[in-house]
Amino acid sequence: MGKRALGPERSRIVQEAARIICEESLSDYRLAKQKAVQRLGYGPQAALPSNADIHAAVIEYQRLFGGREYAQRLQRLRRTALQAMRLLADYRPRLVGAVATGATTEAHRVQLHCFADKPEVIDLLLESRGLPFEVDERRYRYGNGQVADVPVLSFMAAETGVQVAVFPERELRHPPLSPVDGLPMKRLAAPDVEALAAEPPDVLAGD
Repeated sequence: MGKRALGPERSRIVQEAARIICEESLSDYRLAKQKAVQRLGYGPQAALPSNADIHAAVIEYQRLFGGREYAQRLQRLRRTALQAMRLLADYRPRLVGAVATGATTEAHRVQLHCFADKPEVIDLLLESRGLPFEVDERRYRYGNGQVADVPVLSFMAAETGVQVAVFPERELRHPPLSPVDGLPMKRLAAPDVEALAAEPPDVLAGD
C-alpha cells in the first residue's frame, strides 16, 4: 500500500517536525508539531499531521542524515534492551516503542513490557542485582476504551536508561494502544530483538 498524500502544508510540517525531533533530541511529537507550525509561519488552524506520519518521517530522516552515530546508538540501545530482557526473562519481557522501530534520538530510553501479577517481584529482582531504580506510573489505553495506570520501573544499564512497565500476566496477549498510530502496540520478544541487535541499521554513509 502506498503512502497517502498529505498535501503540501501538512507534508512540510511532517518534515520540519521530524527534523526538530532528530536534531533537538525530542521525544514529544505534539511539541515537535507545534514548533514546526510556528517555525514555518503557519497559523493555529494549520492541519496537523498524525503521529504515525511523524514517526515514519523520523525513521527516514535518521536513515538519510543520522549516519554512523545514529546507527551505533540504535544498535547500543537494542543490545542493552536484550541484556535487560535476559535479566527479566522470568517475566516474559517485550520490547516496545522507538527502540523497536528505529525512530530514536538521544532522548529515547529502552522501553520494556513485563508481566507479573505482583509488580514488587521485579523490584526485588533489581534490588538483588544492586540496580537502583525509581517507580512511577504510566497511563495506557486499550481498544475497548479501558484505561489503566501501570507501574513503571526506571533504572540505568551502564549509560542507557531502561523503563519497565509491569502489566498483569493476563495482559500479555492484550497490548495497549500505541500513541503513535492508535493500534495495539507491537511487542517484540527476545529472539526478534536479538536479530535486530545483530544487524546494523540501514543508513546512508556518513559520520
